[in-house]
Amino acid sequence: MLNLPNILASLRILLAPLMFWIILNPELFTENGFHISWNYYASSLLFVLASATDFFDGYIAREWNQSTMLGAILDPLADKMLTLAAFLGLMMMGEASAWAIYIIIVRELFITGIRTIAVNEGISVKASWAGKIKTVAQMIAIGFLLMHWPFGSELLWIAVVLTVYSGMEYLYAFKNTLLKDAK
Repeated sequence: MLNLPNILASLRILLAPLMFWIILNPELFTENGFHISWNYYASSLLFVLASATDFFDGYIAREWNQSTMLGAILDPLADKMLTLAAFLGLMMMGEASAWAIYIIIVRELFITGIRTIAVNEGISVKASWAGKIKTVAQMIAIGFLLMHWPFGSELLWIAVVLTVYSGMEYLYAFKNTLLKDAK
């Protein structure tokens, strides 16, 4: 069903590759007489706009009772596309640790697999507070890295720790739900 929350999630999906392209093509600005910082501003602006759609699509879906199965699929997909586009672009430009990005990607794939199994088992797996904090930490790290502000690398590693923690929390909750259902 096409509603405003799903349109916002779809917009996030469209903005992710555009941001990725801008991150990887700083010459777009420098060859046209602009300072390299314009590349930082453009990619950061797209990231902030796309991130804002994440808040608003969830808020509108809950407040206007517009939650749909399509939205349940699009929203986490759009989130992952946005953060991975930023992380991979930053890594490819040498601005983010390959190990940190690898750990984040592995966790995301692992939890997506667990969520898929849970859905097939009829188990509801909603985002935990640790998962939400992880997302915020990742977005802050991305913002700092995109803008080339100090402490971006340190914030990235804090996000990695929170990413691993929230992944362990999902795994623990999933295991307990399976054990409870087995009894």
